[in-house]
Amino acid sequence: MFRRLFNGFFSKSAPDGPRGSASMTLEEQLNKLAACGIRLNDGVTVDDLLYSFDREAYEEKPFDLVLFILGAEVEREPWERPFCSRVWAFDPECIEGTGDYVRIVKRLCEVAGQPDLMTDVSDSVDLETGEAWLKYTIDGRHREWPVEVNDDWADMMTLSYVMDDIERDGCRFYSKENGQGMILYYLDAATADEINKLSNNSLNPVVAS
Repeated sequence: MFRRLFNGFFSKSAPDGPRGSASMTLEEQLNKLAACGIRLNDGVTVDDLLYSFDREAYEEKPFDLVLFILGAEVEREPWERPFCSRVWAFDPECIEGTGDYVRIVKRLCEVAGQPDLMTDVSDSVDLETGEAWLKYTIDGRHREWPVEVNDDWADMMTLSYVMDDIERDGCRFYSKENGQGMILYYLDAATADEINKLSNNSLNPVVAS
């Protein structure tokens, strides 16, 4: 799953492509992102990053690979440890049945730093009949969305409504594109601008599709 998120663009060795005009150590990159509020989770280390890709892969083109991998999970035990809970490598081809939209909604709230923002989150997905829905409560309001069923693809229009409900206080979702997937961040405009200065404008606001 981890490798599919990166669509084969990276390997254990350095990625193909031109060398960046200015190298920067992995630690320096992480420090600059930490100043923007993007930090490794407690218990996750630089060694965990280096287990997935070698140092040259991170440093030859500063921020390119780091901004991708922060949305993934550590590739060694103990399993199911996100590198950073405030970043998510979201693959829309992820719907297998009931419960998947609940998982997505809860993860979006984590990315926004508001894990308890939504309550009474429930869903129903029947791939055979093509019937599905998503329900939750936010800010005292009950939401109920019909969900379009398209094989195992998530309904991005419905998820755009969810993101609209989450966004507040000048913050919104941004993404670094990754083929069919996206690496999601939740930032205010000033922080997004700062990260874009560091990363050659790699983040764009998420818009309904």
